[in-house]
Amino acid sequence: MEASASPMRTDFGKMVYGCEHYRRRCKIRAPCCGQIFPCRHCHNEAMSAVSNPKDRHELVRHDVKQVVCSVCDTEQQVDQVCSNCGVKMGEYFCEICKFYDDNTEKQQFHCNDCGICRVGGRENFFHCQKCGSCYAVSLRNNHFCVENSMKDHCPICYEYLFDSVKGTVIMACGHTMHMECHDEMRSQNQYRCPRCSKSVFDMSRTWEILGAEIEATAMPEEYHYEVPILCNDCNKTSRAFFHILGHKCSHCNSYNTRVIATPDAPQ
Repeated sequence: MEASASPMRTDFGKMVYGCEHYRRRCKIRAPCCGQIFPCRHCHNEAMSAVSNPKDRHELVRHDVKQVVCSVCDTEQQVDQVCSNCGVKMGEYFCEICKFYDDNTEKQQFHCNDCGICRVGGRENFFHCQKCGSCYAVSLRNNHFCVENSMKDHCPICYEYLFDSVKGTVIMACGHTMHMECHDEMRSQNQYRCPRCSKSVFDMSRTWEILGAEIEATAMPEEYHYEVPILCNDCNKTSRAFFHILGHKCSHCNSYNTRVIATPDAPQ
């Protein structure tokens, strides 16, 4: 007897099954190791924890060919509807990514340029060809492009950003990191991009305070000499009087600078 295609049948068990990553009514058989897991993230977490480093590996989502219905336990080829019991194994289904999810409030969509599914609604994102990833439409023509900036690891936690399930942020310098790592960096009063050392926050008020503190803190006579500096923000060189608290760039007034040589101090 053929499985019923009624809405009552297809919706059976919706949002009941799944794992901590996704609500879905199927499990996947990993083609790389032959084991069954609720999702690729569950597979990757399990495989990263195995004792033998040679056995550690990640699942390629596009390679999945077999899934197991969580309702009737039938193993079958990838499809949205179970061939045995007729339930939708995922309200959202992408045949390309072999991806299932019952929680459509995420507004999933497949980006052909990224080659994977994204969340947040297609109308709210655009694909930046140079950066190599989808960004919020508010960043169209409003961000500094770094080639393939998302196809890299977060400089804080080192998780691969391109297919991370965590939110990401693009900084003024064009580099990217996880939003939670960015917030943690701010809470630790770290203002430089870990990749290029440019200031990632508005530091104008901080530079005013630092400048006033430097003016109020006189250095001993033996330290009255100039040093050559490189500004991390504008990438220009200049000279400034040595001070233990910092050196101001004469081009952009930033104190995000570094001494690039040690001159002979006056005798």
